[in-house]
Amino acid sequence: MSAPWWQWVASTDSLTARLMMAGGDKQFRVRVLRQGVGWPLPDEAQALGIGPKRYAWLREVALCLDETPWVVARSVAPLTQLKGQRLERLGERSLGSWLFRQPGLVRGPLEVTTHSPHVVNINHADKHSLWGRRSVFQHGCRHGCKHGGLSLLVQEYFLRTMADELDLPSR
Repeated sequence: MSAPWWQWVASTDSLTARLMMAGGDKQFRVRVLRQGVGWPLPDEAQALGIGPKRYAWLREVALCLDETPWVVARSVAPLTQLKGQRLERLGERSLGSWLFRQPGLVRGPLEVTTHSPHVVNINHADKHSLWGRRSVFQHGCRHGCKHGGLSLLVQEYFLRTMADELDLPSR
């Protein structure tokens, strides 16, 4: 991975803040593509330590600058762990605006991929991602989150439109 990409993929601070800074005068917007209850994909269930047929809260968004998607993201949280978190009320606010204000929330290790994102159609945007990453945020966990606490899988895919706009290398 090239150094410019490493700075994006390996960062653990707010992706929203980074995108807004990189976009300069461009208007940042979160476009909700899909949000609701459903089943996680098998690899998502495994990452969260739950069964594949357990209901989860799913949210898919495009992080856009001047209405152009730069990143698509998919978040998954087991319904049994949401207890009053009200994540469905985020609307067009970024999940990061909630995540980074939560005391005791710990981000697990980052996993990096070159696979395409598992999100719904993002309308006329190039869905091909150059890099993707995911990590599990855990809240209130002392023993692997098996006894309460929140586990939230956040997956982010950096799109070719972002690479082109920022003149990032192909890999």
